[in-house]
Amino acid sequence: MSLTFNVDIYSQLLAEYRPKVIASERENEAAIALAQKLEHLPNQTSEQEALLDLLVMLIEKYEDSAYPILVSSPREVLLHLMEAKGCIQEDLVGVIGSRGVVSEVVNGKRGISIAQAKSLADYFGVDAGLFI
Repeated sequence: MSLTFNVDIYSQLLAEYRPKVIASERENEAAIALAQKLEHLPNQTSEQEALLDLLVMLIEKYEDSAYPILVSSPREVLLHLMEAKGCIQEDLVGVIGSRGVVSEVVNGKRGISIAQAKSLADYFGVDAGLFI
């Protein structure tokens, strides 16, 4: 890779590929294809690396808005894992507490403590942070 940056060469790359804010899935796919092409070039130049960095930022911006990651509450995570594992409230008795405690946690009347989060993490084989 070249250590110098030539503004004229970079300007030529910009003129050739005309990167812009991505507004559709089609444009995103084209940007990804170009980024992959640039990423796999042998002896990538500083100018090509700069264009690749720009494309990656544009792709990330589009994908962050087009595919937002929804944050689930600890209770929603618990309910999902219970459904996925096919377990019922009774299965959690002794894992996080008595029948009453389990009922309150599952029904959203009580939060999940740190100790319960660790127990649930062990039970479901996941990270305790999902329940905190």
